[in-house]
Amino acid sequence: MEFSPQLETKFTQLMGSYPPGRERAALIPMLLFAQDETGALTQEVIDEIAGRLQISALEIEEVISYYSMLTRTPRGKHHVQICTNVSCMLLGADQLFERAKKKLGVENHGVTADGEFSLEEVECLGACSWAPAMQVNYDYHLQVTPEKLDRLIDELRKVQ
Repeated sequence: MEFSPQLETKFTQLMGSYPPGRERAALIPMLLFAQDETGALTQEVIDEIAGRLQISALEIEEVISYYSMLTRTPRGKHHVQICTNVSCMLLGADQLFERAKKKLGVENHGVTADGEFSLEEVECLGACSWAPAMQVNYDYHLQVTPEKLDRLIDELRKVQ
């Protein structure tokens, strides 16, 4: 499998930052970088990374199944995650999540027909002090109101 030259450079730098014999510590960042480039962690991606790190594909599968930020199924261009844990829930996150489902026309873990958006209810984004919180790809949005949610989705639709 071939990755972009930019990703190859990242992989080389990442693996070189660990002492010999400890390169497997690069696994999670490598998976995240590969997922960002390819859209999902396919068997081809898993096999390639396993070979580079000299670990089994099964070990990688175990990591993917543990971490919710890693996925084998493609997500939308804009992956919307809304925290519904206690702090966020108490400040209206459940209603925000329902609003997002309706606005995007998808359920939890769904992807819009055009592939532009995916939606996921998450347990915690680590932003309890600024609840309710949501994340779009790697960008945090804090103290989200229904109006902020609508504006954000509308703005992202224009970017397509």
